[in-house]
Amino acid sequence: MDLFRPKVKAIPAMGTAPIAAAAGAPQRSQNFIGFQVGAAEAAAMSVPSVTRAISLLSTVVSTLDLRSYTLQWTGQRYEKLYIEGESWMTRPNPTEARNFTLSVTCRDLIMQGRAFWVVTSRYANGFPATFQWLPAANIETPNNQGPQWFGTPGTVMFNGVELNIRDVVCFLSGSQGIVYTGRRAVQCAIRLDQAAERFASNEIAAGYLQQTGGEPMSSEELGELAASWSSSRRENAIGALSEGITFTEFDSDPSKLQLVEGRAYSARDLSRLMDIPAYLLAVDQSGMTYSNATEARRDLLNFGARPLLHAIAERLSMDDVLPRGRHVEFDTETYIGDMDTHLMPDGTTMVNETVTESVDL
Repeated sequence: MDLFRPKVKAIPAMGTAPIAAAAGAPQRSQNFIGFQVGAAEAAAMSVPSVTRAISLLSTVVSTLDLRSYTLQWTGQRYEKLYIEGESWMTRPNPTEARNFTLSVTCRDLIMQGRAFWVVTSRYANGFPATFQWLPAANIETPNNQGPQWFGTPGTVMFNGVELNIRDVVCFLSGSQGIVYTGRRAVQCAIRLDQAAERFASNEIAAGYLQQTGGEPMSSEELGELAASWSSSRRENAIGALSEGITFTEFDSDPSKLQLVEGRAYSARDLSRLMDIPAYLLAVDQSGMTYSNATEARRDLLNFGARPLLHAIAERLSMDDVLPRGRHVEFDTETYIGDMDTHLMPDGTTMVNETVTESVDL
């Protein structure tokens, strides 16, 4: 039966013409000079809460094993029958670790709302044997400009060169990418960080110098006076002013400007944007009830990573990647089970108990 066929050795030249040069044919798969992430994505990644959330989510996705199964009818319901998987389930790109390929795929799904692989070789039966990730920021789809992706594109351009659509695997998220939906939240976080940086970089209190007597000074002279005063304070805490000049401190500080509260709210807002529990981003939550590390892993998996896992697994289960009737899924049971038990020095296995407690942070 074809579903249980022995695995066929990959033949790089089988079934596909060389991919357009800009996309990188198999022999040029490490030519990354044209790859980029885009300014909006780079700005989002400069925010620690976003970086932390993506690190957590991509780590979950990239560390779970892929396994293959078919569905068997038992007379009452379908049961999963696990079978031998394809070689690409262990390493989609032979030149890179699976961790990297899945991590950047996950990041593109979060940032752009979609991700792309291109087939670089096929089995003798025509199904893909190896893939290469292409950054979504380099992809253009003329028949769907976004930011809402309505379906699999019919035309895919990579750095201005059209790809063979038969060789493109497009992963679609159920949500728009945060470079579109999170633009205001990210900009707010960046501005709050910049305000905090300004307060942190000033060794002296902010204020202004005012001339109270004598001949009025020109704007140039006032500018030189202010620059000299600021430079001197960085070297010496004691300053001296003439009779006609006074220094007035601004009646403002981070607490009065609500920078602390604003940054805390911004972090919680970003946790909502990233679909991840706020406490996993080290955001204080008064009266929060939490459990041990096992429960934290379950929360991360259920509330954050699951949509990404399904977006990847269900796309790889489609008929252009696997024969009809075969499916792919991530082994989430092992991920949770690793925290439920651990090996003791005497060789016995200890089961962790879940202890729930309430704390005020």
